[in-house]
Amino acid sequence: MTDETTPTTPTSEAKPAAKKEKPPAIEDKPFTEFMEQHFTPALKQELNKQGLKDVELSFVKEKVSISGANSDDSCWQVIGTWKSGQRQFKLYFPEENINGQKAFSYGLNGKIPSTIESFMIDERKTTLDLMLLYTLQRLNGQKWLTRN
Repeated sequence: MTDETTPTTPTSEAKPAAKKEKPPAIEDKPFTEFMEQHFTPALKQELNKQGLKDVELSFVKEKVSISGANSDDSCWQVIGTWKSGQRQFKLYFPEENINGQKAFSYGLNGKIPSTIESFMIDERKTTLDLMLLYTLQRLNGQKWLTRN
């Protein structure tokens, strides 16, 4: 016999709280979007903090311009200049991937760089912060940012 005065409610199963999905890391964005919207502006900001007020940065796809290089292939490059073009550096991205091969070159007094060096070769997973750190360290290695 059931008591008709007591309402019966179906058993409700507790629903798990919906987890908020983390937005994808900025490093997972398409290469050119990451470079144009995140790395290049962040690098300019960091260089300005280091006292380089006339720094010009560009992100372009062009041939590698190293003395003696015979490269018909273009690759993406971040090109930085300051002191009216008297100091220049380039970061090369031949694989269009921040986790791929990267290289670095620099030039003084408007001359074309004579060597190209490996850059960030020991890093398996590249982040924006690591790219900024390594770039600043490399420029500081030339004593271009602070006096040692």
